[in-house]
Amino acid sequence: MDVLRAIGPPTLALFTVLIVDHLTRRRGLLPPAFGIPAAAATQLVVSALLRRGVAMTVLWLVLWIGVFSPLGSVGLEQQIDLSNTSPIELFLLHFLLVLCLMVWYVSGFVPRPAGDRRENFSWTSQLGLRTDSIARELAIGLVAGVGAWLVVIGALLAIALTLWWLGGEELLPKEPPKLIPWIAGLPVLVRLAISLSAGLVEETFFRGFLQPRVGLALSTALFVLAHASYEQPLMLVGVTLLSVIYGGLVYWRQNLWPAITAHALFDAVQLLLVIPAVLRVLPEEGGEVALRVLGLI
Repeated sequence: MDVLRAIGPPTLALFTVLIVDHLTRRRGLLPPAFGIPAAAATQLVVSALLRRGVAMTVLWLVLWIGVFSPLGSVGLEQQIDLSNTSPIELFLLHFLLVLCLMVWYVSGFVPRPAGDRRENFSWTSQLGLRTDSIARELAIGLVAGVGAWLVVIGALLAIALTLWWLGGEELLPKEPPKLIPWIAGLPVLVRLAISLSAGLVEETFFRGFLQPRVGLALSTALFVLAHASYEQPLMLVGVTLLSVIYGGLVYWRQNLWPAITAHALFDAVQLLLVIPAVLRVLPEEGGEVALRVLGLI
């Protein structure tokens, strides 16, 4: 079992990278510098293979560490010493995702082949960052963010109440992840930075980079796995619903800005308003019960 926990995450990450590579080529999204023109010189072939190899290797490492590594500890009791945890560590996953995107950009788009003017091969187009009106898309994202919050919280409450009514209260988590109340106690600016970083970085990676290549289902699965360290099925249901909503926004609007806004707004409402209010208003035991459902970030 220990061997499986050790080799499972890197193996799954490698398998996922092979899928990403295959579907990227199949869907015509291979960066310009990764392609090998017909009758290309040996130097160009080697350069393209090296660039592609570096980008895929970094993607493999990021998926292994940031997405699949929580699977290696599922079911194991973990003691987290939050007294020695720095708020900066909360941005580690986001740093890895940004690093992966930067390596992909440098490897695949710098320098751009001479004479290549295809708009869909630009970096901003491939990540879904181009739009005619950012202000309009941000406004749509704000409305969608409020709607997503109502839908997800309503769904989680309905599931929790249904389980309780059917006598399945033992299926509900006994306490929220210790990390969530700890984050809710951090300075306001830190919580705001976490919300904005999650909205921008996670949406750019999972919805802007992965979704066009592997589709909504697989990108959602990877997004949920990246949050699997919560080890609470009810919370992961909420994460899944959010991912589907954000992915649907991207398909509808054909750009990332509404999803970025909705994601950042959801996290900000949770971290700045809902969780602190629950902890402040309700007694300790009641607050823990409420956070089983509302402690979603």
